[in-house]
Amino acid sequence: MTWFTFPGDNLLCRCLGISITAWLTLLFVFIIVPAVLGVSFGIRRLYMRTLLKIFAWATSRMEMGAKEKNQQLHKPYSNGIIAKESPSSLQQELQELRGSASCPRSEPEFEMADIFYFCRRGVESILDDEVTKRFSAQELESWNLLTRSNYNFRHISLRLTVLWGLGVLIRYGILLPLRVTLAITGISLLVVLTTLVGFLPNREENKPKNGGICVSNHTTPIDVIILANDGCYSMVGQVHGGLMGMMQRAMVKSSPHIWFERSEVKDRHLVAKRLSDHVADKTKQPILIFPEGTCINNTSVMMFKKGSFEIACTVYPVAIKYDPRFGDAFWNSSKFGLVNYLLRMMSSWAIVCSVWYLPPMNREEGEDAMQFANRVKAAIAAQGGLVDLIWDGGLKRAKVKDAFKEEQQKLYSKVLVGEQDEGEQSDDMHLEDENQEEDENPEDESNQDSTKGQ
Repeated sequence: MTWFTFPGDNLLCRCLGISITAWLTLLFVFIIVPAVLGVSFGIRRLYMRTLLKIFAWATSRMEMGAKEKNQQLHKPYSNGIIAKESPSSLQQELQELRGSASCPRSEPEFEMADIFYFCRRGVESILDDEVTKRFSAQELESWNLLTRSNYNFRHISLRLTVLWGLGVLIRYGILLPLRVTLAITGISLLVVLTTLVGFLPNREENKPKNGGICVSNHTTPIDVIILANDGCYSMVGQVHGGLMGMMQRAMVKSSPHIWFERSEVKDRHLVAKRLSDHVADKTKQPILIFPEGTCINNTSVMMFKKGSFEIACTVYPVAIKYDPRFGDAFWNSSKFGLVNYLLRMMSSWAIVCSVWYLPPMNREEGEDAMQFANRVKAAIAAQGGLVDLIWDGGLKRAKVKDAFKEEQQKLYSKVLVGEQDEGEQSDDMHLEDENQEEDENPEDESNQDSTKGQ
């Protein structure tokens, strides 16, 4: 029995086969093989320069159209919702409210005008606090042809609209399929090759020589992939199921990663012991930890949890700064799932970032873990051009601790009894101390966000 086929079927199958073959050939020749060999054809740099020129032209067109229509293209205050005054001490602001800034009273006392200071600061914190805005997408001064990152888009011209439509076709018709193919190929190679490496004999010359802990600021699960391009690290995180669990089981066959069961994560002593045992073995590669415990929007560095800094070993700080002009790398885990986030990343123009490897740091004599963590955090923030904040990133899910409210009450009490100078100098340190001491969860538990993206 013979099947009847249309003449066009064979032609369609032949064209489809040629297209798939050409696609995979280009993928391996221009992407996978050069990446394995560490060779660059300069395509990425040309691509980024071209995008920047297009963005500049699109922004200039929008500015011209906004001027013609007398519209405001950018928000007046890009750093916040309200325009805050230059920071000053509590005592100075109270004196200004009382109308006696030039001649302060000899005996401090309570006045009704003091209430306005706390009301104003409270309203400022509600409208534009320093924590909540670190977990929303960073706003750009210019448009990068991605509608999801442009809040003031208006129809300006037909050419600009056609350019945006062409960009959508390129991102979803070419870049997204390309990146999905790369992701599938990469995961498949990871599972297969790590399984094969697990069967190889562990020769001494192939083992990592340096132990220690690598710490970095955290913006996205892709941080792990970015850092893994330059070296091998042992990951720390909770055991997962599904695809993530399969990848974790494959990775542990070729490298000594540290995976915790859900019941083990809350045991600080067990976590500290396993980390200490790992870094004590100098033949193992360094541990990669994100002490913030959650993803921040690439504008700031928030409080480092002190667990990993209590271990007696060398810390290797790394600063990562993403370029938001090509795409928003921040993962808002409370808004987007991992798959949704990855699709958004794959449909963006590119992921461009700068990585700085800072000099190794060790605890100084008389320095506790909390002070050491703050010193490392300050170095990372300074190198990456990020804002150094004392707040715990866990505040986006947890209630504000009573210690912060009590600290403000103590500070105002010192103003009334005339001890402002001393209290003012130690205010920030007290906030950090209370925040760290009351934090009962080790940072390895909060590193679940990072392990989800490995």
